Amino acid sequence: MDWIMTIVMIIVIIFIIYTFIHMYNRLVSLRNSVENSFAQIDVQLKRRNDLIPNLVETVKGYAGHEKEVLEEVTRARGNVINASGVKETSDADNQLTGALKSLFAVAENYPDLKANSNFQQLQEQLNNTEDKIAYARQFYNDMVLKYNNVCQQFPSSMLAKIFRFKRAEFFAADEASREVPKVEF
Repeated sequence: MDWIMTIVMIIVIIFIIYTFIHMYNRLVSLRNSVENSFAQIDVQLKRRNDLIPNLVETVKGYAGHEKEVLEEVTRARGNVINASGVKETSDADNQLTGALKSLFAVAENYPDLKANSNFQQLQEQLNNTEDKIAYARQFYNDMVLKYNNVCQQFPSSMLAKIFRFKRAEFFAADEASREVPKVEF
C-alpha cells in the first residue's frame, strides 16, 4: 500500500511541476508575442516615415508657401523616429497622423498637385501603409489583452508575480480621434 501512495505522490508532483512549466512557458510566449506585435507596428511606422520625405518634397514643389504644414509634418515624423516605448510612440504617431491630414487638406487646394502621378502614388502607398498600421495596432492590442489576462488570472498570476511579468500597455488613440466629427449640410 505504501508503494501505491508513493507512486500517486510522484504523479501529483510531476503534474504540478508540469503545470507550472506550462504556465511559465505560456507567459513567456505571450510576452514575446506582445513584443513582436509592437515591432510590427514599428516596421509599418518606419515604412510610413520613409515615404514622408518624398511626399513633402512633392507637395513643396506645388505648395511651397504652405511652409507651416510641411514643417509640422517633418517635426511629427522626427518625433515618431525618436519615440521609445508604447505610450511615446502612440502619442508621436497620433501627432503625425494629424499632421498628414493637414497636409492632404492643403493638397486639396492645388488641383495640379492632386493630378500629379507621383503625389497620387505616394498618397496611395501612404493609405496602404496606414491600413497596415491600423491592423498592426489592432493585433498588438489583441496580444496585450491575451497577455494581460494570463498575467492577471489565477493561478498563472502567482507565477507572473514571482517572475515579475509586467502588465503591457495598450496602443491608444489620441483624444482628438475619439471625438465624433461634426457633419453639416
